[in-house]
Amino acid sequence: MYPAAPAPAGGSGGGPFKNRTALVAAIAAAAVVVAAVTTWAVVGKGDDEKPTVASPTTSSSSATTGPKPTESVDEGDGSGDGDKGGEDDLNAARQEGEAKVNFLTTNDVDLPRNGSEVFGPWIVGDTVVKAMYKGVSGYSLTDGAKKWTVDLPFKLCAAPAQPGANGIMVFGYEESAKDGAKCSMLQQIDLKSGKAGWKKAVPKPTGLFAFSDNTLAIGGNTVTAAGSSSAYGFSLTDGKQVFTGSTGDCKPYAYAGDATRLIAANQCRTADASKEQHTISEVDPNTGKAKWTYRLAATWEVDKVYSVNPLVVSAFQREQKKWSIVALNPNGSVRSQIQGGTKDKFAPRCGGGLVIFGRNLQGCTGVAASGDTFYMATDTAYGTSNEVVAFDLKTGKPKWRSKAPEEQSMTPLRMEGGEVLVYVAPKYDKGGAVATIAPAGGAPKILLKHPVSVSSIESGFFSAGYAYGNGTFVVAAGRVSASSDAEEKETKTMMGFSK
Repeated sequence: MYPAAPAPAGGSGGGPFKNRTALVAAIAAAAVVVAAVTTWAVVGKGDDEKPTVASPTTSSSSATTGPKPTESVDEGDGSGDGDKGGEDDLNAARQEGEAKVNFLTTNDVDLPRNGSEVFGPWIVGDTVVKAMYKGVSGYSLTDGAKKWTVDLPFKLCAAPAQPGANGIMVFGYEESAKDGAKCSMLQQIDLKSGKAGWKKAVPKPTGLFAFSDNTLAIGGNTVTAAGSSSAYGFSLTDGKQVFTGSTGDCKPYAYAGDATRLIAANQCRTADASKEQHTISEVDPNTGKAKWTYRLAATWEVDKVYSVNPLVVSAFQREQKKWSIVALNPNGSVRSQIQGGTKDKFAPRCGGGLVIFGRNLQGCTGVAASGDTFYMATDTAYGTSNEVVAFDLKTGKPKWRSKAPEEQSMTPLRMEGGEVLVYVAPKYDKGGAVATIAPAGGAPKILLKHPVSVSSIESGFFSAGYAYGNGTFVVAAGRVSASSDAEEKETKTMMGFSK
């Protein structure tokens, strides 16, 4: 029996803890530890062997409340009112062949001491959307001007990795302004128009783990809200509840989805409380009923879903700090186990903000998949080119490697027209770039070469999120905070590039 795929050892669990002592310790830890960026060495083994991993390095953040942000914009021609950092024109030093800076937005809100988490960005048509604190806003891809804002009564706390069909998204926000308020309210928003649709409350969970935060996912025309003790599916169109997750021996605690499929991660009761049992199921988005179920080896936990179609899942063994990636066939049988070898380290970045004993299965950068191939970036020291490794999903073995240009690092973002879309990170003397790698491999083909003159700005976004669409690349801060009010108002929040 194959184990599943990667996750930060010691991170937030997907199901109930084994005993009350562990529960108390976990509650205390959850107030501080919220998200991890891990570096692993992945080792493919035989069917009867378990893979091993290197010790992870982690970074943490915490979400807090604060005033609703607004943005000021520097369009790059000296007429904007954003923080220019000594340059009146962000395009003044642009060299031949380099992309144009469309905009640079800055935060102009007095934030609380610990700042605020940012959800997004997402590109829908000619609009880039991001959400922060108590508002969801859309901005023009051309100049960064704000097109619309939807205000929410309380703090945002959850969002799916990607919107559903036609740009429809559902956001989770807290039920009140009180400390410890549940992430239990849902608001539908059309990201194309900025029109707010239905809103409703997720049924309150009960039982020992009723404190779990809900995480959201969209599969087909269903948005799911799931935590450690309960799971629900709602129509993306009208918000009507379409299913309740199983409350039997195996209960779903998180979902992942795409335009057609919905995948559930489940925890099962066992006779031996020291041996966690997890399963993965594909469920009908309209009913929540399982089409098939794959059972992981005992003590292995589902961590992330790197790809829904083809299905590639990360799992780990918490105490042994072991990691594996498994690919599953459409019927739930094992397709292959990724064999990363012993020399490479891999570092998919899987943020997700503050989630109390819940788990976001999607939203990782550094991985992509299509057809028979899974792509993952190696992790190297700064100033050393990393590589994107293509793995054959039929065998789990590497097919080819593509090296990043000019001693930079590149990160797979998603598939783009059958090719791998990658972001090439800037250096102090080199601009960032957007590129694609062909299915057969080879050197990355540059689509946008960002100006060297703004590389320090481009690399300065904290815990950055990325989006590419309509010929425009957007980098946005994943969290906005500063040490003083003056610094907060000068914090750069989002930057756009195009030809």
